[in-house]
Amino acid sequence: MSASRIVVAGTHSGVGKTTVATGIMAALHRRGLRVQGFKVGPDFIDPTFHRAATGRPSHNLDGWMLSRETNLDVFARAIDDADVAVIEGVMGLFDGKGSPSLAGSLSGTTAEMAIWLDAAVVLVLDASAMAGSAAAIVHGFDTLVPKLRLSAVVCNKVASDKHYGYLRDAIAAHCRPALLGYLPRDPSFSIPERHLGLHLANETLTEDRLGRLAEWIESRLDLDRLLELSARPKTSATPPIATARKPERVRIGIARDAAFCFYYHDNLELLRALGAELIDFSPVADRMLPPDLDGIYLGGGYPELHAEALSANEPMRVAIAEFAAKDAPVYAECGGFMYLTQAIVDASGRSWPMAGIFPTSARMQKRLAKLGYIEVENCEAEGWLPAGECARGHEFRYSVIDPMPETIRRVYKDPAEGYRVRSVLGSYVHLHFLSCQNFAEGFVRDCARRSVGNTNDRVGNAQ
Repeated sequence: MSASRIVVAGTHSGVGKTTVATGIMAALHRRGLRVQGFKVGPDFIDPTFHRAATGRPSHNLDGWMLSRETNLDVFARAIDDADVAVIEGVMGLFDGKGSPSLAGSLSGTTAEMAIWLDAAVVLVLDASAMAGSAAAIVHGFDTLVPKLRLSAVVCNKVASDKHYGYLRDAIAAHCRPALLGYLPRDPSFSIPERHLGLHLANETLTEDRLGRLAEWIESRLDLDRLLELSARPKTSATPPIATARKPERVRIGIARDAAFCFYYHDNLELLRALGAELIDFSPVADRMLPPDLDGIYLGGGYPELHAEALSANEPMRVAIAEFAAKDAPVYAECGGFMYLTQAIVDASGRSWPMAGIFPTSARMQKRLAKLGYIEVENCEAEGWLPAGECARGHEFRYSVIDPMPETIRRVYKDPAEGYRVRSVLGSYVHLHFLSCQNFAEGFVRDCARRSVGNTNDRVGNAQ
């Protein structure tokens, strides 16, 4: 048995990678194949489409945040029981952390990941305003990095059969990669965007729409040829994520609803491997925290879109503030950090009271405030990340905070923003825990300290 490895790449952002990748996943899943989705880069939204199409969690692969070995481990573990891996790229095929020259680094690029995985690359080409020039583009992408295996091309946003004929003849005459077919312009399959990217799958991708997308891809692209081009020996099983010590037994609340939905799947899996039981709760809808929690993880998302509902749920805001006041561990990143400030000020200037743990307010801007990879270095003598050690992550936000009082402890060295109040760590950085497992271990260890206290309290109360 063999497992196919397909990287769906683009010439640039906006060419339709998510639509094509999701459609291929859905079409192959409808054939009865076990399809595993992946996303190159730090994106949280595209994996929601992959999960809708495959019924399986999608994993992020990232050549800058994570080592080659870690990426290959994540990939091998996820594909162990799958027939096909479909990996959606990031930006253009050769776009990544920096601006490499021809001889420069491919760090963080789709091309780098495709080489590491020995995967067949399918190039999505926006052909809406070209004909013969398409051959020059495909030829350039095929020959720029010789060790890359560019196997096939999909022409997207094609005007007509006649238009595709021009594209097909030019590419076939001058280029090596196979043509899988073309997709016409069809606005019904475009995915709406907003300030942090695409809308989430559960907001736009109904079962009917997903079915139509699968049929559209199946009827227009030669998927049998794609599977043939991408077949590779099946990845052998890998052991569970190694832990450096005996797993703790702790209960960690995970904020998960429409306001808080940005989590790397492997962050949660690492917490589980370290012994954590993860209990979902909703700061929007729930009036109280789940019982007997030892820690809380507030991920990113869209608190600004749900600021009124979050503010109106005063019992939950109070419960989280009281939890933190007991020196319980709380980790909050980006949107979760915003929720722990005194207020979120929306783009119209209206202020919505939040949990009030950090004495500052988060203000929405009309323009992007921060976007890009970041490495953080701990500057605390004590903390979840050992002193002087680094972890890697990403920032993507439209908000800024008012000046944080100097009395609040800084956790990371400049320029990264990270603050601590008691055992609450808040930051705009979305950390990938596999970039530094010590951070996750430190968080769980702190939760275990809380767990011991909870157990003693319960025993004392029982007596």
